[in-house]
Amino acid sequence: MESRRIASDGVRGGNGCGGAGCEAFLHALYEEYGGLLLRFAARLLDGDWHRAEDVLQEAAVRAWRHRDVLESQPEGLRPWLFTVVRNLVIDAHRASRTRPALSDSLEDVDPFVSDEVERLLTARVVTEALEDLNGQQREVLRQMYFLGSSVAQASDALGIPPGTVKSRTHHAMRALKKALQARGVQP
Repeated sequence: MESRRIASDGVRGGNGCGGAGCEAFLHALYEEYGGLLLRFAARLLDGDWHRAEDVLQEAAVRAWRHRDVLESQPEGLRPWLFTVVRNLVIDAHRASRTRPALSDSLEDVDPFVSDEVERLLTARVVTEALEDLNGQQREVLRQMYFLGSSVAQASDALGIPPGTVKSRTHHAMRALKKALQARGVQP
């Protein structure tokens, strides 16, 4: 187990670094590798720059803790940093899969409504909106969407040309959209 000691500035670290040497080390690390590591982390995190900055900061802390070893082998610093960043991203991804995301505000939380209640309410609103349509529009929508007929099948069932089925379907969908919007539903 690595022995830890309190550095001269009161910061706990594995290498006793606590003064201008640490600042210089971290400044040089950010100067030389900061941009590269940040872009690498952001790419691994699908463009999430805020999380990438957190990963970069954690990698810098780990480099600071292992400063003695890393300064003695400068050629190994770059690969070590990229490996640490990659491992941090993998660890964060694994942790997010095992723990649900926490929300800080109630605005992000959806009120609980059972699926059955939501389905019944939606069905009722759609049924009322369908009542606003004329008979031909309701019938073409029933054939195309509720029965899952193709244009040719709906054409045969309704006894009208396929082009008329397409036209009526288009106009019926526009009328249904307006009827739903009148009821406060945004399709």
